[in-house]
Amino acid sequence: MTASSISGTEISAESIRIALQQHQQDILASLLVSAWMVEARDPYTGGHLWRVSQFAMILARKADYPEAEVQRIGVAGFLHDLGKIGIPDAILGKPGRLTEEEYDVIKTHPRIGSRMLAGHPLASLVDAAVLMHHETPNGKGYPLGLSGNDIPIDARIIGVCDAFDAMTSARPYRKGMPREQAQRIIDNNLGEQFDEPFGRLLIELSDAGELDHIIAHSDEGIPLLACPVCGPTIIRRRDQHAGTQLTCPSCRGAFVLDSNDRTVFLERKATAFELEVVPDRDLINALVNGWARHYQTSALV
Repeated sequence: MTASSISGTEISAESIRIALQQHQQDILASLLVSAWMVEARDPYTGGHLWRVSQFAMILARKADYPEAEVQRIGVAGFLHDLGKIGIPDAILGKPGRLTEEEYDVIKTHPRIGSRMLAGHPLASLVDAAVLMHHETPNGKGYPLGLSGNDIPIDARIIGVCDAFDAMTSARPYRKGMPREQAQRIIDNNLGEQFDEPFGRLLIELSDAGELDHIIAHSDEGIPLLACPVCGPTIIRRRDQHAGTQLTCPSCRGAFVLDSNDRTVFLERKATAFELEVVPDRDLINALVNGWARHYQTSALV
Protein backbone atom coordinates (compact mmCIF):
# COMPACT_ATOMS: atom_id res chain seq x y z
CA MET A 1 0.00 0.00 0.00
CA THR A 2 1.39 3.39 -0.98
CA ALA A 3 1.66 6.44 1.25
CA SER A 4 -0.99 8.18 -0.83
CA SER A 5 -3.45 5.31 -0.45
CA ILE A 6 -2.88 5.22 3.32
CA SER A 7 -3.51 8.95 3.50
CA GLY A 8 -6.66 8.57 1.45
CA THR A 9 -7.90 5.82 3.76
CA GLU A 10 -7.29 7.97 6.84
CA ILE A 11 -9.08 10.93 5.28
CA SER A 12 -11.99 8.71 4.29
CA ALA A 13 -12.29 7.24 7.79
CA GLU A 14 -12.16 10.69 9.35
CA SER A 15 -14.76 11.99 6.91
CA ILE A 16 -17.04 9.10 7.79
CA ARG A 17 -16.59 9.75 11.51
CA ILE A 18 -17.42 13.44 11.12
CA ALA A 19 -20.43 12.69 8.91
CA LEU A 20 -21.72 10.12 11.42
CA GLN A 21 -21.33 12.54 14.29
CA GLN A 22 -23.16 15.27 12.36
CA HIS A 23 -25.93 12.81 11.53
CA GLN A 24 -26.33 11.98 15.22
CA GLN A 25 -26.45 15.66 16.10
CA ASP A 26 -29.14 16.26 13.49
CA ILE A 27 -31.19 13.34 14.80
CA LEU A 28 -30.87 14.63 18.37
CA ALA A 29 -31.86 18.14 17.27
CA SER A 30 -35.00 16.75 15.64
CA LEU A 31 -35.95 15.01 18.91
CA LEU A 32 -35.42 18.21 20.89
CA VAL A 33 -37.52 20.20 18.41
CA SER A 34 -40.32 17.64 18.84
CA ALA A 35 -40.17 18.05 22.63
CA TRP A 36 -40.15 21.84 22.27
CA MET A 37 -43.25 21.72 20.05
CA VAL A 38 -45.04 19.48 22.56
CA GLU A 39 -44.30 21.97 25.34
CA ALA A 40 -45.63 24.83 23.21
CA ARG A 41 -49.10 23.24 23.40
CA ASP A 42 -49.35 24.09 27.11
CA PRO A 43 -49.59 27.85 27.70
CA TYR A 44 -48.34 27.61 31.30
CA THR A 45 -45.26 25.40 31.01
CA GLY A 46 -43.05 27.51 28.75
CA GLY A 47 -39.39 26.97 29.56
CA HIS A 48 -40.07 23.94 31.76
CA LEU A 49 -37.97 21.58 29.65
CA TRP A 50 -35.02 23.96 29.58
CA ARG A 51 -35.21 24.53 33.34
CA VAL A 52 -35.41 20.81 34.19
CA SER A 53 -32.51 20.16 31.83
CA GLN A 54 -30.39 22.87 33.46
CA PHE A 55 -31.27 21.83 37.04
CA ALA A 56 -30.42 18.22 36.19
CA MET A 57 -27.03 19.09 34.70
CA ILE A 58 -26.12 21.19 37.73
CA LEU A 59 -27.05 18.33 40.08
CA ALA A 60 -25.18 15.74 38.04
CA ARG A 61 -22.10 17.96 37.81
CA LYS A 62 -22.20 18.66 41.56
CA ALA A 63 -22.43 14.89 42.14
CA ASP A 64 -19.14 14.53 40.21
CA TYR A 65 -20.48 12.64 37.24
CA PRO A 66 -18.29 12.80 34.10
CA GLU A 67 -19.17 15.70 31.82
CA ALA A 68 -20.36 13.32 29.08
CA GLU A 69 -22.89 11.89 31.56
CA VAL A 70 -23.86 15.39 32.69
CA GLN A 71 -24.66 16.34 29.10
CA ARG A 72 -26.59 13.12 28.50
CA ILE A 73 -28.70 13.76 31.60
CA GLY A 74 -29.31 17.31 30.39
CA VAL A 75 -30.64 15.99 27.08
CA ALA A 76 -32.83 13.50 28.96
CA GLY A 77 -34.17 16.35 31.09
CA PHE A 78 -35.24 18.23 27.98
CA LEU A 79 -36.94 15.15 26.53
CA HIS A 80 -38.58 13.76 29.67
CA ASP A 81 -42.10 14.94 28.77
CA LEU A 82 -41.98 13.85 25.13
CA GLY A 83 -44.95 11.55 25.69
CA LYS A 84 -47.26 14.48 26.41
CA ILE A 85 -47.78 14.63 22.67
CA GLY A 86 -50.39 11.93 23.29
CA ILE A 87 -52.31 13.89 25.95
CA PRO A 88 -55.44 15.72 24.70
CA ASP A 89 -55.25 19.54 24.64
CA ALA A 90 -58.34 19.76 26.85
CA ILE A 91 -56.42 18.03 29.64
CA LEU A 92 -52.92 19.35 28.95
CA GLY A 93 -54.06 22.99 28.92
CA LYS A 94 -56.92 22.76 31.43
CA PRO A 95 -57.04 26.03 33.43
CA GLY A 96 -58.17 24.32 36.65
CA ARG A 97 -57.15 21.32 38.70
CA LEU A 98 -57.40 17.93 37.02
CA THR A 99 -60.01 15.36 38.01
CA GLU A 100 -58.84 11.90 39.05
CA GLU A 101 -59.77 10.57 35.60
CA GLU A 102 -57.87 13.36 33.86
CA TYR A 103 -54.84 12.75 36.05
CA ASP A 104 -54.93 9.07 35.04
CA VAL A 105 -54.66 10.23 31.41
CA ILE A 106 -51.70 12.50 32.27
CA LYS A 107 -50.01 9.50 33.92
CA THR A 108 -49.86 7.71 30.57
CA HIS A 109 -47.27 10.14 29.15
CA PRO A 110 -44.13 8.24 30.31
CA ARG A 111 -45.20 5.08 28.49
CA ILE A 112 -46.21 7.07 25.42
CA GLY A 113 -42.81 8.77 25.36
CA SER A 114 -41.02 5.45 25.74
CA ARG A 115 -43.04 3.93 22.88
CA MET A 116 -42.19 6.93 20.71
CA LEU A 117 -38.50 6.27 21.32
CA ALA A 118 -38.71 2.52 20.60
CA GLY A 119 -36.25 1.71 17.83
CA HIS A 120 -34.91 5.26 17.69
CA PRO A 121 -31.10 5.33 17.22
CA LEU A 122 -30.65 7.61 20.24
CA ALA A 123 -33.21 5.92 22.50
CA SER A 124 -30.55 4.51 24.81
CA LEU A 125 -29.55 8.05 25.80
CA VAL A 126 -32.85 8.99 27.35
CA ASP A 127 -35.37 6.14 27.47
CA ALA A 128 -34.93 5.38 31.19
CA ALA A 129 -35.54 9.00 32.16
CA VAL A 130 -38.51 9.38 29.80
CA LEU A 131 -40.18 6.22 31.14
CA MET A 132 -39.27 6.43 34.84
CA HIS A 133 -39.02 10.10 35.90
CA HIS A 134 -42.27 9.75 37.89
CA GLU A 135 -41.15 6.68 39.84
CA THR A 136 -40.62 7.38 43.55
CA PRO A 137 -38.43 5.83 46.27
CA ASN A 138 -41.47 4.48 48.15
CA GLY A 139 -42.74 2.56 45.13
CA LYS A 140 -45.91 4.65 44.78
CA GLY A 141 -44.89 6.37 41.56
CA TYR A 142 -45.78 5.45 38.01
CA PRO A 143 -45.87 3.76 35.53
CA LEU A 144 -43.90 0.75 36.88
CA GLY A 145 -44.09 1.21 40.65
CA LEU A 146 -40.31 0.92 41.04
CA SER A 147 -38.65 1.85 44.31
CA GLY A 148 -35.26 2.81 45.72
CA ASN A 149 -32.20 1.91 43.69
CA ASP A 150 -34.31 0.12 41.08
CA ILE A 151 -34.99 3.58 39.68
CA PRO A 152 -32.17 4.64 37.31
CA ILE A 153 -30.01 7.54 38.44
CA ASP A 154 -30.99 9.86 35.60
CA ALA A 155 -34.68 9.28 36.34
CA ARG A 156 -34.09 10.05 40.04
CA ILE A 157 -32.28 13.29 39.23
CA ILE A 158 -34.87 14.42 36.68
CA GLY A 159 -37.75 13.42 38.97
CA VAL A 160 -36.69 15.80 41.74
CA CYS A 161 -35.81 18.57 39.26
CA ASP A 162 -39.17 18.17 37.51
CA ALA A 163 -41.05 18.49 40.79
CA PHE A 164 -38.99 21.48 41.96
CA ASP A 165 -39.70 23.34 38.74
CA ALA A 166 -43.40 22.47 38.85
CA MET A 167 -43.64 23.88 42.37
CA THR A 168 -41.73 27.09 41.64
CA SER A 169 -43.62 27.77 38.38
CA ALA A 170 -47.05 29.34 37.96
CA ARG A 171 -50.12 27.32 37.06
CA PRO A 172 -53.60 28.57 36.07
CA TYR A 173 -54.89 27.90 39.58
CA ARG A 174 -51.89 29.12 41.63
CA LYS A 175 -48.74 31.23 41.60
CA GLY A 176 -45.31 29.65 41.66
CA MET A 177 -44.05 28.88 45.17
CA PRO A 178 -41.02 30.66 46.63
CA ARG A 179 -38.04 28.32 46.32
CA GLU A 180 -37.83 28.05 50.14
CA GLN A 181 -41.32 26.54 50.26
CA ALA A 182 -40.52 24.09 47.48
CA GLN A 183 -37.32 23.13 49.34
CA ARG A 184 -39.30 22.40 52.51
CA ILE A 185 -41.73 20.17 50.61
CA ILE A 186 -38.87 18.22 49.08
CA ASP A 187 -37.10 17.98 52.45
CA ASN A 188 -40.25 16.66 54.13
CA ASN A 189 -40.63 13.94 51.49
CA LEU A 190 -37.06 12.72 51.09
CA GLY A 191 -36.88 8.97 50.72
CA GLU A 192 -40.61 8.81 50.03
CA GLN A 193 -41.53 10.92 47.01
CA PHE A 194 -38.03 12.23 46.26
CA ASP A 195 -34.64 10.55 46.03
CA GLU A 196 -32.83 11.43 49.26
CA PRO A 197 -29.26 12.10 48.02
CA PHE A 198 -30.32 14.11 44.99
CA GLY A 199 -33.11 15.85 46.89
CA ARG A 200 -30.66 17.00 49.55
CA LEU A 201 -28.23 18.12 46.87
CA LEU A 202 -30.91 20.19 45.14
CA ILE A 203 -31.84 21.83 48.44
CA GLU A 204 -28.18 22.61 49.12
CA LEU A 205 -27.73 24.16 45.68
CA SER A 206 -30.96 26.13 45.92
CA ASP A 207 -30.07 27.42 49.40
CA ALA A 208 -26.76 28.64 48.01
CA GLY A 209 -28.56 30.54 45.24
CA GLU A 210 -26.98 28.38 42.54
CA LEU A 211 -30.35 27.75 40.87
CA ASP A 212 -31.68 31.31 40.95
CA HIS A 213 -30.57 32.06 37.39
CA ILE A 214 -32.77 29.20 36.16
CA ILE A 215 -35.88 29.55 38.33
CA ALA A 216 -38.57 31.57 36.48
CA HIS A 217 -36.43 31.76 33.32
CA SER A 218 -37.04 30.25 29.89
CA ASP A 219 -33.38 30.44 28.84
CA GLU A 220 -30.05 31.79 30.07
CA GLY A 221 -30.61 35.44 31.03
CA ILE A 222 -34.23 35.46 29.80
CA PRO A 223 -36.82 35.74 32.61
CA LEU A 224 -40.27 34.31 32.04
CA LEU A 225 -42.82 36.69 30.58
CA ALA A 226 -46.49 36.44 31.55
CA CYS A 227 -49.30 37.63 29.31
CA PRO A 228 -50.53 40.91 30.87
CA VAL A 229 -54.02 40.23 29.50
CA CYS A 230 -54.74 36.61 30.49
CA GLY A 231 -51.72 35.35 32.48
CA PRO A 232 -50.07 32.40 30.70
CA THR A 233 -46.41 32.30 29.73
CA ILE A 234 -45.23 34.13 26.62
CA ILE A 235 -42.12 32.49 25.27
CA ARG A 236 -39.27 34.70 24.10
CA ARG A 237 -36.55 33.12 21.99
CA ARG A 238 -32.85 34.02 22.20
CA ASP A 239 -33.07 35.94 18.94
CA GLN A 240 -35.95 38.17 20.12
CA HIS A 241 -34.96 41.55 21.56
CA ALA A 242 -36.51 44.98 22.22
CA GLY A 243 -38.91 45.86 19.43
CA THR A 244 -39.71 42.23 18.63
CA GLN A 245 -43.35 41.28 18.40
CA LEU A 246 -44.59 38.46 20.66
CA THR A 247 -47.92 36.68 20.92
CA CYS A 248 -49.97 34.87 23.55
CA PRO A 249 -51.28 31.52 22.27
CA SER A 250 -54.06 31.57 24.87
CA CYS A 251 -55.80 34.93 24.32
CA ARG A 252 -54.17 35.46 20.89
CA GLY A 253 -53.04 38.92 21.92
CA ALA A 254 -50.24 40.72 20.05
CA PHE A 255 -47.49 42.41 22.06
CA VAL A 256 -44.17 44.15 21.54
CA LEU A 257 -41.12 43.67 23.76
CA ASP A 258 -39.89 47.00 25.17
CA SER A 259 -36.36 47.99 26.20
CA ASN A 260 -37.05 46.86 29.80
CA ASP A 261 -38.03 43.33 28.71
CA ARG A 262 -41.71 44.01 29.32
CA THR A 263 -44.58 43.14 27.01
CA VAL A 264 -46.71 46.02 25.72
CA PHE A 265 -50.16 45.11 24.38
CA LEU A 266 -50.72 46.29 20.81
CA GLU A 267 -54.51 46.39 21.34
CA ARG A 268 -55.20 43.78 18.69
CA LYS A 269 -55.37 40.07 18.09
CA ALA A 270 -52.42 38.30 16.53
CA THR A 271 -52.84 36.90 13.04
CA ALA A 272 -52.67 33.18 12.33
CA PHE A 273 -49.24 33.73 10.78
CA GLU A 274 -48.00 35.55 13.90
CA LEU A 275 -49.24 32.72 16.12
CA GLU A 276 -47.23 30.07 14.29
CA VAL A 277 -44.96 28.21 16.71
CA VAL A 278 -41.28 28.71 15.88
CA PRO A 279 -38.81 26.46 17.75
CA ASP A 280 -35.93 28.18 19.50
CA ARG A 281 -33.14 26.81 17.33
CA ASP A 282 -30.42 28.68 19.24
CA LEU A 283 -31.45 27.06 22.53
CA ILE A 284 -31.72 23.63 20.93
CA ASN A 285 -28.38 23.98 19.16
CA ALA A 286 -26.72 24.93 22.46
CA LEU A 287 -27.96 21.66 24.01
CA VAL A 288 -26.87 19.61 21.00
CA ASN A 289 -23.45 21.25 20.84
CA GLY A 290 -22.86 20.73 24.57
CA TRP A 291 -23.69 17.05 24.16
CA ALA A 292 -21.57 16.68 21.02
CA ARG A 293 -18.48 18.18 22.64
CA HIS A 294 -18.40 15.54 25.34
CA TYR A 295 -20.34 12.49 24.23
CA GLN A 296 -18.18 10.36 21.93
CA THR A 297 -19.64 9.08 18.68
CA SER A 298 -18.26 5.63 19.52
CA ALA A 299 -20.59 5.44 22.52
CA LEU A 300 -23.57 5.22 20.19
CA VAL A 301 -22.35 2.86 17.48
